[in-house]
Amino acid sequence: MKTARVTLRLLDKADKEILRLPRTVKGALFDFQHKFKENPETPGLRLKQLKGDGRLWSARVNDEYRALLLRLAEDNWLIVSVKHRKDVYDRLSYGINHVTGGIEYVDLQVVEDSVLRRLPPREPSPAEPVAPPEPELPKDAPLFAVWSDAQLAELGVAEPLVPVIRTLTTEEQLLGLVEYAPQLTGEVLVALFDGKSFEEVRDEITGPLTAAEPVDTEDFQAAAERPATVVTTSDDALREALEAGDFGRWKVFLHPTQTRLVERRYSGPARVGGGPGTGKTIVALHRVRHLVAQLPPGNTKPVLLTTYNKNLSADLRSRLLELGGEPLLSRVDVSHVDQLALRIVREAEPGSRKQTIDDSQAVREWRQMLDELGETGWDAEFLHDEWTQVILGQAVGTRTDYFRARRAGRGRNIGRAERAAIWQLTERFVQRLDRLGRQTWDQVAERAARLEMGREQRIHAIERQREEAGGLANIHVADGSGGWLRYRYRHIVVDEAQDLRPAHWKMLRAMTARDADDMFLVGDTHQRIYKNQVTLGSLGINIRGRSAKLSLSYRTTRQILRSALEVLGEETYDDLDGSTETLAGYHSVLSGGIPGTHPCTDWEAEREAIAERIKAWDAQPDERIAHKQIAICVPTNQMASQLAYTLAEHGVRAVEIGPEGPRGDDGVHIGTMFRFKGLEYQRMIIAGVSDGLIPRASVEQLRRVDPARHRREVQRARSLLFVATTRARDSLDLFWHGTPSPFLRPLLDRADSAPVPLRG
Repeated sequence: MKTARVTLRLLDKADKEILRLPRTVKGALFDFQHKFKENPETPGLRLKQLKGDGRLWSARVNDEYRALLLRLAEDNWLIVSVKHRKDVYDRLSYGINHVTGGIEYVDLQVVEDSVLRRLPPREPSPAEPVAPPEPELPKDAPLFAVWSDAQLAELGVAEPLVPVIRTLTTEEQLLGLVEYAPQLTGEVLVALFDGKSFEEVRDEITGPLTAAEPVDTEDFQAAAERPATVVTTSDDALREALEAGDFGRWKVFLHPTQTRLVERRYSGPARVGGGPGTGKTIVALHRVRHLVAQLPPGNTKPVLLTTYNKNLSADLRSRLLELGGEPLLSRVDVSHVDQLALRIVREAEPGSRKQTIDDSQAVREWRQMLDELGETGWDAEFLHDEWTQVILGQAVGTRTDYFRARRAGRGRNIGRAERAAIWQLTERFVQRLDRLGRQTWDQVAERAARLEMGREQRIHAIERQREEAGGLANIHVADGSGGWLRYRYRHIVVDEAQDLRPAHWKMLRAMTARDADDMFLVGDTHQRIYKNQVTLGSLGINIRGRSAKLSLSYRTTRQILRSALEVLGEETYDDLDGSTETLAGYHSVLSGGIPGTHPCTDWEAEREAIAERIKAWDAQPDERIAHKQIAICVPTNQMASQLAYTLAEHGVRAVEIGPEGPRGDDGVHIGTMFRFKGLEYQRMIIAGVSDGLIPRASVEQLRRVDPARHRREVQRARSLLFVATTRARDSLDLFWHGTPSPFLRPLLDRADSAPVPLRG
């Protein structure tokens, strides 16, 4: 009788089979892994070696299903598949990849069946009897004919799959193979299909996974420990897979390409970009853990992790806790950037208790002030943007400075007399807010930036005095808290960097010394949903030569990704440093259904159709999922309330997403587009995608009077819809009433024509 527990792990590709298992089998599998760890020789498990194979074994999960396991060593096992006992086991292939050194498993029968299912049906001739057609390969040009077997092998493609790869002629067949192929094989083939060169794939995809030492293709125990062998090890991870129906592995697993970015030493500020679902936030979290690991022991929090969105800040804290527990969290200050700025201001002005208002409230105050003055020559939103982006954003302190201030990207040209008038109005506005005991978040950020820049200047003065004193540490200068004056943080990591205001960047730049590994930024300007546009170099944050881009989406299927990219249209986006950002090469190896499009006559009919859609999912056992994995995104808060009421009438509970995140779990999540930043769902419904709602009708009115502002508002509306579409993992449905949004036109036009491959 065995007394020591054995090691039992689950190979990554086994998750796809497990997710399709009946619920009763999932429960049996969870019990099985506990029993196996205690004693694999328990009679009820019926552990036995497969005939003709020295390493592959089977064990009983329940009466109908068996686990297939590789025996890596005496007490070291790896589950590679879970199959029905009647399945054929004679076409199973496993081995160690000679490039990566990782363990790979392929069921050739399943792969070939998946490819053949995607063949076009052969039409019988009139003389032939109608019968089930025999599968036969089409005679179109093979997709990978231009690459030799040797080249595919050099890229790490699994050798047993090469004969099947040679038969592929359509994207659908390719995705059928990728679904069951080892991860590297899938990434390589999709990248080649999407237009990357052999050299690009070798350098960007295969290179980071290549084993550092010579690979012994017989040493399975060593192979199991390499990064290229992705495994689930903990009971909690397996429970998540079985109960939630989703491993969420991309949320915690670092691809070796990402690992290189996380562990690299940078000579100054660095930035990582990439489309939705490429793992930017995971890179940021692991970067934080890496930086903390380099710190000397202590009780301080020298690492700052910050972001613009309040919901995301809470999510970052919980995910960091999952990643490293309290020891990691105890060395990190996780803070919403506006709250951080407010904390700085209140430190300096402890008696101030001004109410802080948001942009919409501030615009209402502008509008009311203009009405009271009888001023009709200026638009409230234009004045608010000018004040926040130019005057506060550049820390302009005097009218003379404002006359000289650059207004790049503001569009509308204004002369000296107009600037004088604007300056006078902003002074009146600030006085108005003071009388009311109010302040805007932009004012808080600008004040915090000034305070931190002043602190930095004092630090520099102390350093100069110390140098003049011959390096003697005899200058005792304290800050307001009574501690030695020093930078607040050693390292700063910023998530969703595209959304921060200029004043935020000035504040953050002054909070850490200009040194190696000082600032690490992740973000995607295609997802900029606020009005904050910056050029980091002008704010003292030079990222030139220290930028990288992630291109593989771990969340979104190719079908959803194609639709999301079409929503963006031909707009150009900046890279936070004066150049253009693109999503060229952004791709996915995941496959799913084509997004659904649902025209309705009016908003009431649209609400009813959405309710019926959810009820239809619930009525089908294969389609039913937890309601908290379904989300509905709408343009306005009023539409959210109306839709929630309609759903309730149909017996579907809706949970609103507020500033702190979802207000509960037991229900369909519903909210405006701004609320969904950083979230993801198995099924996503976007409602009200109608002309006049997305973008708002008022945006079109700007086309003649302020073309530059019109372009910015259109781009922001596209980004909002892009963010919403890319929250979907498995399915996406778009509803509208009346005329559809012009952003949907490319998608709807394509739906009426033959499908085309997605090219990077």
